[in-house]
Amino acid sequence: MTLETVSEVKSHGGVQGVYRHASAATGTEMTFSVFVPPQPEKGEALPVLWYLSGLTCSHANVTEKGEYRAACAEHGIIFVAPDTSPRGEGVPDDSKGAWDFGLGAGFYVDATTTPWSANYRMWSYVAQELPALVADHFPIDAARQGITGHSMGGHGALTVALRHPGRFRSVSAFAPIVAPSQVPWGDKALSNYLGLDRSKWRPHDAVALIEDGARLPDLLVDVGEADPFLERELKPELLERACADAGIALTLRRQPGYDHSYYFISTFMNDHIRWHSERLAA
Repeated sequence: MTLETVSEVKSHGGVQGVYRHASAATGTEMTFSVFVPPQPEKGEALPVLWYLSGLTCSHANVTEKGEYRAACAEHGIIFVAPDTSPRGEGVPDDSKGAWDFGLGAGFYVDATTTPWSANYRMWSYVAQELPALVADHFPIDAARQGITGHSMGGHGALTVALRHPGRFRSVSAFAPIVAPSQVPWGDKALSNYLGLDRSKWRPHDAVALIEDGARLPDLLVDVGEADPFLERELKPELLERACADAGIALTLRRQPGYDHSYYFISTFMNDHIRWHSERLAA
C-alpha cells in the first residue's frame, strides 16, 4: 500500500512522523502517527507499542499530549497511534452531533448495521490492515509487540489483545471501558454498530471475553479516582473481579486526584512504557 508522508520531525534523537493512506477496510483515507526512536544499527528491528485513543480523539491527541517520546527513545520502542474512526466526505455521523457516537467514536468494531457498516470497520483496520502496513514501512519486530490505550481505546486494546493470544507480549490501559455491554457508552455504540443481539457484543467486551475463556499473562491498568466517568462508564471493579476469577495477574492502580484527561495519561505514560519495555526485551 502507498504511504504518504504528512510530516516528519526529529525528536529525542528519533523521528516523529504523521502518515496518510487509502484504507481498504474503511473505504476512506486514514491518518496515523509513528515515532521511531534512534536505532543503534540502521535497519535493526525494534519492538512496537500500539496506542489506541479514546472518544473524540484522533492520532493527534496522544502525539501532541502523550509525552511518550523520551521514554520510547530510552527503551528503543516504536510508538504507533491510529485514528479512532473513519473520516471524510460522505462518512456517516450521528444525526444530532453526539460526541460519543459516530465520527471520533468508532469503538474499534466492524459495524454490521447500516449506514455504519460501509466505513466503520475499525476492528479490521487496527487488528489487520494497519499492522500489515506498518510492518511494510517501518523496522518493527513482529515478535515483540505491546498494546495500550485510553478509555474507548483501552477497551480496544484489551479486546484486540484478548482475541489475538500470543500476538502481544504486553498489554496495559489507561481508564479503559472494561465492560461496554454493561455501561451507557457501550450500550449506545454497540447497539447502533452491531444491532440489538447482545450475544454479538461479547467479542468486543473485555470482561465478557475473560468470562468466556480468553486470557492474558498479566495486565497493567491505571484509573484516576477523580475521573468523572469512573463509576458510570469505566467500572474497573468488573475487570478486577473477572481477572481474579480467571487467574490473570492484574495490576490495577487507582490514582488519587487524577481525572480522565491527558494530564493523567502523560503522568503515568513513562510507567507504562517501562512496563512494556520489560516484557518486550529481546
